[in-house]
Amino acid sequence: MTNELIAVSVLWGFIFIYAVMATMDFGAGFWSMIYIHRARANATKIANRYLSPTWEVTNVFIVAIVVALFSFFPGAAFLLGTVLLVPGSIILILLAIRSAFLVFAHVAKEYEKALTYISGLTGIIIPALLISVLPITHGTFIEVDAGVPTLDLKRFFTSAHAYSFMGFAISSTLFLSSLLLADYSLEAGDREAYRLYRRDAWITGPISLLMAGGIMLTMRNEAAWLYDNMMEYWPWLAGSVAMFAAAGMALLLPSAKHPGVQGRPRLAVIAIVIQYFLASYAYGKAHLPYMVYPDVTIESAFTHPDTFRALFVSYIVGFLILFPGFVYFWRLFMHDKRYVRPK
Repeated sequence: MTNELIAVSVLWGFIFIYAVMATMDFGAGFWSMIYIHRARANATKIANRYLSPTWEVTNVFIVAIVVALFSFFPGAAFLLGTVLLVPGSIILILLAIRSAFLVFAHVAKEYEKALTYISGLTGIIIPALLISVLPITHGTFIEVDAGVPTLDLKRFFTSAHAYSFMGFAISSTLFLSSLLLADYSLEAGDREAYRLYRRDAWITGPISLLMAGGIMLTMRNEAAWLYDNMMEYWPWLAGSVAMFAAAGMALLLPSAKHPGVQGRPRLAVIAIVIQYFLASYAYGKAHLPYMVYPDVTIESAFTHPDTFRALFVSYIVGFLILFPGFVYFWRLFMHDKRYVRPK
């Protein structure tokens, strides 16, 4: 494997981890807003209990993505930084607003509902803006005027391909977060919240699959080069659909740990994460060697080999230091009964 492939694999790994964690995080904020008036259900409390310790950890990976991009592929940084100036600025503003409101929602109790609505709405808008980076890299919406690349906003906001990505981001956010919150509700012993989130997963899951199909249909018209490349990896896409079916079956199986409960949400969460991994692998391989089609490749944007080796060693050391902490955090968060089931 070449240095360029190793670097882009590290970058894509950060993107995948952030995508999974962020969808759970953003979706939890939305469900907290939806169920805030359900007095008989603890669905909002469950969502807030999940949000409280995780949103800070999730933001670590978006920093890692930016640092990896600028350090490994400085040749792509200028183009992407210029083209994504407007959407990137909006994303940063919304992230700052959401983070601030999540903090104040736990302090200013008289404004808790208003703050919850703000965090819930931004939790849906941000994923739609974040995923818009992907269709932009397909090259259709980038214009170069006097050597300066710009984003054709009119063409972008009238593109069915862009909206199919946004729809997929929103539906996936709701789907994956509802699955995780169903699992978390079951761990907390709240069967009413579990039934609500399991029902939400049944609704948003098929919508997410339809949106993924919409991406492929619009890609065939607006990014034919990528569509043709993805068809070469159809076994990975087929495996992705199979894992989606496996997740649906997991929600129908009787729970071994909780008698009288239908569904194994943790098994469904694992199946869906594998599904997203298979689909993202097919997409990533089909996208190579381009970072931004057709001008920027992983070879042309790559940093100096000596710089890469030094950076790669530092990433390995940093990962070895942080990974045990993340594992401990996750076990504490998901299994510590003092937090999962507070009195």
